[in-house]
Amino acid sequence: MTADANAEDAWFVDVDPETLSGAAKAIRKGTAEEPDDWPRLAVESDLVEDQQGYYELLHRLTRRTARAEVAKREQADDQQLSHAIRTLDDLRETVNELTERIGEWAGTHDPEAAIDVPYLNELAQREPDSPVERRLTSLAGRVSALDDEIDSVRTFVQRTAPEVAPNLSALAGPELAARLVSLAGGLEALAKQPSGTVQVLGAEDALFAHLQGNSPSPKHGVIYTHEYVSGTARDNRGSAARALAGKLSIAARIDHYSGEYRPELEAELTDRIERIRARGEP
Repeated sequence: MTADANAEDAWFVDVDPETLSGAAKAIRKGTAEEPDDWPRLAVESDLVEDQQGYYELLHRLTRRTARAEVAKREQADDQQLSHAIRTLDDLRETVNELTERIGEWAGTHDPEAAIDVPYLNELAQREPDSPVERRLTSLAGRVSALDDEIDSVRTFVQRTAPEVAPNLSALAGPELAARLVSLAGGLEALAKQPSGTVQVLGAEDALFAHLQGNSPSPKHGVIYTHEYVSGTARDNRGSAARALAGKLSIAARIDHYSGEYRPELEAELTDRIERIRARGEP
């Protein structure tokens, strides 16, 4: 293809329309100093037969580019961390519910039955002597395996979070850091959130109720699980949550934009929390 002189900045210069991967890359990377009549120029450059052909080709290429970008995004490390923490939460919920169900069911046959994981593991090792016990031991074995999987996924989260977000993980701990990344929709999205939003991540229901005038504004979301918030006196808990959220916001931005570990953030946060807690001391 020989491009028209007026189309030297067009995305389709030197593009083979039959090679979709190369054409899609041109769509993604191409730039032009100013707008132009690209459909007409594409026809004159022999890229396509007519303007309808141009729009059809552009539609195919933009769809292909979008699919590639989505696939790339989903494979990013922060998205893998988000999937892992959600999986960990699902595993815990499933194991808790099934452990309770098995304990109640086993209690109709075994006076020593208990609703806890140790009994579940013991039940899984028994030799069943009835159809009901076969079902119970089989189910207990499967749930016991899921409980083991919790440890494996937790280890993955604890190992991966510091690699994806070193400063956020240092301040919040790996699990809370992963949960914040997941709730925000990714590390980049978290880095762009103001500290006030980070403070109430996970408290969306309470926030919506507040906006409708049905409840007071929430002071914190999932960051309540952090010892700096939950371990602070109630009267000072809002201040502690704001201080923590502020540092977490800074940490997320550093992690996303530079990835450089800043140990001074931990010292600054600890000092700030100590001063907040000192307010309530006699």
